[in-house]
Amino acid sequence: MASSANQSPSLAEYVSHHLQNLGTSHQDKIIDFSIINLDTVFWSVVCGLVGCLVMYLVARKATSGVPGRLQSIVEILVEMADGQARAQIHGDRRFIAPLALTLFVWISLMNCMDFLPVDLFSQLFHWTGLDAYIHYHRAVPTADLNGTIGISMGVVVLMFWFGIKVKGFGGFLHELFCAPFGAFLAPFNFVLNLIEYISKMVSLAMRLWGNMYAGELLFLMIAMLGSYAALSLGGSLLFLGHVIAGTIWAIFHILIVFLQAFIFMMLTLVYLGLAHEGH
Repeated sequence: MASSANQSPSLAEYVSHHLQNLGTSHQDKIIDFSIINLDTVFWSVVCGLVGCLVMYLVARKATSGVPGRLQSIVEILVEMADGQARAQIHGDRRFIAPLALTLFVWISLMNCMDFLPVDLFSQLFHWTGLDAYIHYHRAVPTADLNGTIGISMGVVVLMFWFGIKVKGFGGFLHELFCAPFGAFLAPFNFVLNLIEYISKMVSLAMRLWGNMYAGELLFLMIAMLGSYAALSLGGSLLFLGHVIAGTIWAIFHILIVFLQAFIFMMLTLVYLGLAHEGH
């Protein structure tokens, strides 16, 4: 990461190093499906398992009496997800309401990984000797466009599934080729609907990724203030700026973390609601 053994990295080198995924050390692309980003997959699975475990423990210990704090929070989330699903889906919500809750909790946990110190894992790898094998590592799955594209692709698959389930395979194909301008313009309709599906997938992925990627960049640049503080005559002022800027951005970032999870959940419900209806 450093430009030399005895010299601290520049801001560009520091940021560039921290934006490389494990498995993509020899490529400079933002998105590349030819290589699996192992850190993104690992932390996505870990966050998913943590979310499932917490929900399971809360459900197992749930009481009809006065609920504890954790049960109260979960009940609020369940009511929120069910209420939003009821507003968007006019039909069977037995799968979609839990899906909305799962997306919100899962994406929130992945986004919250951004609150961990940016150099935490690099230090842990250094202390344990794993830095000889792990040169790059990113702990925020949603700051990797490969990860958000993967989630949004799952949403598009569900759109196809519910479109076929509600309208039947023939009805789904008819809408795909005949809406909105009729069977005479079937090729044009198909291209238009295909672009619509792709745009929905891209909008879901890019919105979440863009916000989390920008947040990660700001945390990295703020972290460099602490490094410069130790090397400059005005180090105390830089360190103070580092603490103040980091605190302010972390507080503001809490809103971004949960807001982006909510927006992703809501757009998913909107898109699945549209899949239940015809043009």
